[in-house]
Amino acid sequence: MPDHATATPPRKSRTRAGIAALAGAALTATSLTAIALTSTATPAQAAGISPFDIPGRGATVPFVEHEAEEVAHTGTKIGPDRHYGTLPSEASGREAVTLDAVGEYVEFTLTAPANVVTFRYSIPDNAAGTGRDASIDLRANGALVKAVPVTSRYGWYYGGYPFNNNPGDTNPHHFYDETRTMFGTTYPAGTKIRLQVSSTAQSPTFTIDLADFELVGDPITKPAGVLDVVADFGADPTGATDSTAKFQAAVDAGRAQGRAVWIPTGTFTLWDHVVVDGVTLRGAGPWYSVLGGRHPTDRKRAAGIYGKYVPGGGYSGEIRPHEAGGPSRNVTLRDFAIIGDIRERVDEHQVNAIGGAMSNSVVDNVWMQHTKVGAWMDGPMDSFTIRNSRILDQTADGVNFHWGVTNSTVTNTFVRNTGDDALAMWAQNVPNVNNSFTFNTIGVTILANHLVTYGGRDIRITDNVTADSVTNGGGIHVANRYPGVNGPTAVSGTITVARNTLIRNGNSDYNWRFGVGAVWFSALNEPIQGASITVTDTDILDSSYAALHWIEGATSGISFSNVRIDGAGTYALQVQAPSQVSFTNVRATGIAQANPIHNCVGSGFQITQGPGNSGWYTPTPYCGPWPEPQWGGGPTSPPPTTTPPPTTPPPTGGNLALGRPVTATSSTQNYVATNAVDGAAASYWESANNAFPQTLTVDLGANRAVDRVVLKLPAGWERRTQTLSVLGSTDGSAWATLAGPAGRTFDPASGNTASIALPAGDRRYVRLSFTGNTGWPAGQVAEFEVYGDGGTPPPTTPPPTTPPPPTGNLALGRPITETSHADVYVAANAVDGNPNTYWESANSAFPQSVTVDLGAARPVSRVVLKLPPSPAWQTRTQTLSVLGSTDGSSWATLAGPAGRTFDPATGNTVSISVPTGDRRYVRITISGNTGWPAGQLAEFEVHAT
Repeated sequence: MPDHATATPPRKSRTRAGIAALAGAALTATSLTAIALTSTATPAQAAGISPFDIPGRGATVPFVEHEAEEVAHTGTKIGPDRHYGTLPSEASGREAVTLDAVGEYVEFTLTAPANVVTFRYSIPDNAAGTGRDASIDLRANGALVKAVPVTSRYGWYYGGYPFNNNPGDTNPHHFYDETRTMFGTTYPAGTKIRLQVSSTAQSPTFTIDLADFELVGDPITKPAGVLDVVADFGADPTGATDSTAKFQAAVDAGRAQGRAVWIPTGTFTLWDHVVVDGVTLRGAGPWYSVLGGRHPTDRKRAAGIYGKYVPGGGYSGEIRPHEAGGPSRNVTLRDFAIIGDIRERVDEHQVNAIGGAMSNSVVDNVWMQHTKVGAWMDGPMDSFTIRNSRILDQTADGVNFHWGVTNSTVTNTFVRNTGDDALAMWAQNVPNVNNSFTFNTIGVTILANHLVTYGGRDIRITDNVTADSVTNGGGIHVANRYPGVNGPTAVSGTITVARNTLIRNGNSDYNWRFGVGAVWFSALNEPIQGASITVTDTDILDSSYAALHWIEGATSGISFSNVRIDGAGTYALQVQAPSQVSFTNVRATGIAQANPIHNCVGSGFQITQGPGNSGWYTPTPYCGPWPEPQWGGGPTSPPPTTTPPPTTPPPTGGNLALGRPVTATSSTQNYVATNAVDGAAASYWESANNAFPQTLTVDLGANRAVDRVVLKLPAGWERRTQTLSVLGSTDGSAWATLAGPAGRTFDPASGNTASIALPAGDRRYVRLSFTGNTGWPAGQVAEFEVYGDGGTPPPTTPPPTTPPPPTGNLALGRPITETSHADVYVAANAVDGNPNTYWESANSAFPQSVTVDLGAARPVSRVVLKLPPSPAWQTRTQTLSVLGSTDGSSWATLAGPAGRTFDPATGNTVSISVPTGDRRYVRITISGNTGWPAGQLAEFEVHAT
């Protein structure tokens, strides 16, 4: 996908040198790729492969990709984790780096000259779900190049399908976005490019996933004889005004005169579709000619290049008169970008980069980003090609050939971070025939499948590379599924799936509650029969759940040959529907379950075996509960014997586990192991359900004298008994039992805390092993505290680490507790002196309170409460009261419940006078909020005067 004809020749990018070398030797595009891998690859090696490590397959791209976790950094590596709803699960390779302090950075060393970068990142959403804006410094060899804007506006969706921007619906996902910037000069190989935090005022954390570096040539020179949208039609290259009408006039004139239409360098705002027919629209390159925008009041209208719709065709919504009469024909779109402003998914809205119907047409070297779908094509239409393009950060599909699309293809195209199927064909009501997806690379599909044909006749899916499915789908899917896929539109003819590499594909379906295979088949609407479906010369590497999967209705005519399965989190074959399948030269290694087949349909699944099979067959398949997957191709291993030194030294006393590296055999959703060492008893770790035993292991960073552990659950939880033991180790390999299995009772009446005395001794690693829980079928810990070295657990009221301030804000930096918090919005944010960070309680659960400890009884006569000063925090009234205490037990009301209005026009600040008197503890209790169903405070100040 070069930017222009004189660009540096495209190249594959590889950053995992060792893995790349292995792949280069073992994975080729010849007919026996899988077999060549057999003697050298292992599941652990397969787990590290990048989608750019596969020679001869996938798209040829012009950039070199570097993973953040594999380069120098001072942040915290997160992952690997494939549990839906966690930040690492949506990262490329399931790992990333989080930066949460000023000065922290990720530093990439260029392996080839570059003058631009695209980097993938995540920052937390704001409380309203409307998006948070920030910036991060870009440095070259230490010198500041620029501050690059970043935002959460195009990520952070909530709820169930079709998803929305309301955090109140919980279930956050689609966390990452990508941004691109030019350096202004070309840096040679060896240059160190750093992304560094300059301020945490706008965002508490920055998570960096990867960076793509490339060398972009000068803008393409304007050809002779073209019509110019600026010079000839007055389009605005600054983007300050809407240029839709000017573009439409230009392409209409281009068709009438038989001349191409030129988009010069510039950023052009379009508030609606530009409808093309019989015309070439071309630009100076996707880094130079950029279209984007959305109508300010009509949310159904946004920038997009559309062919004319066919009457009665695939789109049943509103079609404006100038968009009818299709299909358009003989259209060429090339060498520009469409970077939209779509922040939600509404399926009825036609807010795609490219759409409508186009026959005998080509899309070449077009960058599509921040639209609903990159290209949603509604037939009937014929002979349409997308090639050499990039499709990024969509709220729904990357491409969908919908309704009667024939003889069409997507080839040599890079797709990442789509909110639904990356590349899909959907033969709804009218057959799709003779279409193909070839030589594409697809990374991180948030929902559904990388490659799929819903129905269709004579379809080819070949020579692609896919990596990292997140939920509700797999790598390749062939199905009689979804409306209108039956009878003449069903799967038929020859379906060719060949020479594909699938990496970390398949995932958990949160509706079905079991895993989806890397390659899977569904006959939901009607049986798949009479078709010839061949899967050949394919590598299925480190599948998250099963490698091959059948569900919902009978299939026949499927054959596998020359297929390598290297690592599967559960089974080689997951059988949930009767089928007839043949296997030749299919070899499996690294299957997590001892029985490689899960089959509850018995003899209804008929296997015909040819020669060369190994590792996947058993005559007695397993039928039973779904297991927790074991990612990486084998059983979960104990902590490594050598642990990299922590970025900060371990504590010398008190809770030795606070903030230390921690691992778990499993976790559920966002209840990850690090919650147990974060110092906040309201957050917690929870293991996979119904899968005892489970363990939680903390690394103290060095051998320490350990004589006690203290375990906590959240304060409001009901009483329960967990059966657990405590183990210790000095090297992470040899373990000694410090406290044998016993029931440990957590009772809210006594703080939901269990203290376990241990034999005194030196340990670096301390492990909890859970075998039962009367309150929930999983291991659960809110805080895992370890004491020794003469340290003791803190009393109910810990002494201050520094003397309280004598004047000014007495609460600044003081210990503070909360009844609850949401996500990362913890109580400590309210006493950090930064009004841009804030505490937010659990939603829809009033009353809520925060309590600050001033360290000693101090004269108090006023509290000042603040919300972030940004106008995005609109006026709201919180109903709250102020209480005070000298001992933390007996409380007096200092200001009764009243509505307190926070208005950005007056700094979003409320000052409350209280009767002057000595108090050590001051509490704010909130019982209502007109702006959000939770308590919210950015700063909680306490003053003597």
